[in-house]
Amino acid sequence: MNTTTVSVDLAKQVFAVCVGDAHDHGGKITVFNRVELLALLKTLPAGTRIAM
Repeated sequence: MNTTTVSVDLAKQVFAVCVGDAHDHGGKITVFNRVELLALLKTLPAGTRIAM
């Protein structure tokens, strides 16, 4: 995974996440609950920027 930027839309129960690559190409928006979001964040490479 060559992820460089992850955008997170914060809400109370769910989080909409869009992952971008090194060329600023965004992927589809995926909705996660709190546990799923934490699991995703643990898999990202070091140096990944997270924008909230």
